[in-house]
Amino acid sequence: MSHELLPEAKAILSDLIAFPSVSQDSNLELIAYLNRKIDELHGRTRLTLDASGSKANLFVTLGPDDMDGGIVLSGHTDVVPVEGQDWTADPFTAIERDGRIYGRGACDMKGFIACAMALAPRFAAADLKRPLHMAFTYDEEVGCLGAQVMLKDLAESGRKPSVCVIGEPTSMRIVEGHKGCCEYTTTFTGFEGHASTPERGVNAVEYATRFITRLLEIGEQMRDRAPAGSRFDPPWSTIQVGRIAGGIARNIIAGTCSVEWELRPVNVEDFRFAKEHIGAYVEKELLPRMRNVWTEADIVTEIVGEVTGLQPMDQCEAEALVRALTGDRMPALCVSFGTEAGIFQQYGVSTVLCGPGSIDQAHKPDEFVDIDQLDACLDMIEKLEARLTR
Repeated sequence: MSHELLPEAKAILSDLIAFPSVSQDSNLELIAYLNRKIDELHGRTRLTLDASGSKANLFVTLGPDDMDGGIVLSGHTDVVPVEGQDWTADPFTAIERDGRIYGRGACDMKGFIACAMALAPRFAAADLKRPLHMAFTYDEEVGCLGAQVMLKDLAESGRKPSVCVIGEPTSMRIVEGHKGCCEYTTTFTGFEGHASTPERGVNAVEYATRFITRLLEIGEQMRDRAPAGSRFDPPWSTIQVGRIAGGIARNIIAGTCSVEWELRPVNVEDFRFAKEHIGAYVEKELLPRMRNVWTEADIVTEIVGEVTGLQPMDQCEAEALVRALTGDRMPALCVSFGTEAGIFQQYGVSTVLCGPGSIDQAHKPDEFVDIDQLDACLDMIEKLEARLTR
């Protein structure tokens, strides 16, 4: 039997999908929508903005205004782009079909936000003994930027929740650990010239290619560094190149080129290993060769985001809570995709992932969430009310 608030959750999810909150764009309209709903419940809200003022985090408190001990339900509001993907319908219009809801962000992760918001009126009306917080962030998909701003602000305010459940799509399984996610853009500045005399120029595309080759070599080396008993899939740290752009035409020596790449380390040791070897190759091999031809040649790496992983803990209050709410007795999982969980953990908040939908559907055309997953999520969050009123 479906949860009685399932129609409300579906309606909210439809509204959320209609906001095209791709990371490169503003999320302010979506945040304003959520803020209005909380205002109607007389909940307390706290906004934090990015430097441009075009993106916002929303931190919600329902129940007592205690500074410590609250439970956080957290989700990011941004989604990945749809350009170049073969969608069978408008990605920003929710479509219900065959027990699923389709649309960009349906599982990653507006489905969880919709469930939390559908149950918000119940928490607002209940006599909570412990605060319930909801954290809605910007720019998770491009380096977990919003969560870092929000958690810094919370720490400065003196508020310290004790538990966080991040509703990433885990098929409602408990995830206690994930790899770090470090994202970079490396830009090569060369010296243009006529392609008939390539030795007189510095071809930025050529040196970017050498750089990529070295990245992949280091990635292969990290396979042999996989920790014994690693529970990740794959068990080793990985390097992946996502985009390369450079040059003007085939008969012009390329003056610029940029490489977008990522490192997903299983531990701090691999993070240091990769960064040291990549840095040494740039400083000792590539730059000297480039500057031997043109002294102003350069290689600059921009850190888009370096997000720590979620470390499994022997004693985890968040895991114990979610097990009590869901009845899940399966071993907690470790996954390879990155989230904001490690940031919460760094601030001393016990954190796990558990949310509706499968990561297998995320970032793909015709993204969807199964309606029975939304139903299970509503059941989990509803049971939290009883624990907060004791």
